[in-house]
Amino acid sequence: MRINLKFFCTTLTVFLVTVTGVRAQESNPLEGKWDLVIEQNGKQLPSWLEIKHSGLNTLVGRFVYANGSARPISEVEVENGKFSFEIPPQWEDADSDLDFEGQLNGDKLEGTMEYTDGKTYNWTGTRAPKLAYTENPNWGQPIELFNGKDLSGWTTSGEENQWKVENGILKSPKSGSNLISEQEFEDFKLHVEFKIPAGSNSGIYLRGRYEVQIQDDAGKEPSDILFGGIYGFLTPNEMVAKPAGEWQTYDITLIGRRVTIVANGKTIISEQNIPGITGGAIDSKEGEPGPFMIQGDHGAVSFRKFTVTPRVE
Repeated sequence: MRINLKFFCTTLTVFLVTVTGVRAQESNPLEGKWDLVIEQNGKQLPSWLEIKHSGLNTLVGRFVYANGSARPISEVEVENGKFSFEIPPQWEDADSDLDFEGQLNGDKLEGTMEYTDGKTYNWTGTRAPKLAYTENPNWGQPIELFNGKDLSGWTTSGEENQWKVENGILKSPKSGSNLISEQEFEDFKLHVEFKIPAGSNSGIYLRGRYEVQIQDDAGKEPSDILFGGIYGFLTPNEMVAKPAGEWQTYDITLIGRRVTIVANGKTIISEQNIPGITGGAIDSKEGEPGPFMIQGDHGAVSFRKFTVTPRVE
């Protein structure tokens, strides 16, 4: 007797689904990546949220607050058209969780956050844009954002400007304000030469939104929160940091969301997609060009080169 193999396989699949209760994942309109703005104490704090399936029924995710790294969400609960989740504190000086409630209203999310201070703040979210990747890009002329003489072309984000130029070196000798370029960019190649003292911590925000970590990490295992990582998201394939006090280099290419980082002559991240903004971002407007921001509110850092080559049409 000949058996129709296609018919047999289809029948077997239906039988197994019926008996075991196995069924395909059901998509939820909440799923995806969202750019958030939290209204807190008179400020608009850029944040980020991702919601996705885990298995058949459970929704999980990640959340980025105005500071720190991406925080895992163990479960996003959905009931009566609303969703909620909670996450433990990270850098907050508190023991209580951050509690979120929200709902989908048209094509936007809106909701509230009960912060560790017990107060409730409103937030809104828009779906994060898909940033196009350009094959075989055309590059323009290099631009020296640091002229070797003064702070022309840069502004500071805080009240105290500790940045100065000495003997052709851009220096932040202590913790203070962040430094922000006046020019904004979309896709680019960046070459920087920098050094930090022992135990220091800084970073460069691409488009003002995605931090590439600068830290005294020589000899450590690579991590997404250490030297060369996209903070909280992308881990370098090896640790190539030099000892503190030595000049080091980053060559960074960012096209759309796709980033490549060459640190001290070695490719440590190759054409990886950056999921969303990192803590400390200037804003969450991912679809727009943005400036460079050098982190100056953590530790001392020096630069002798900051060269940008923008992509041109």
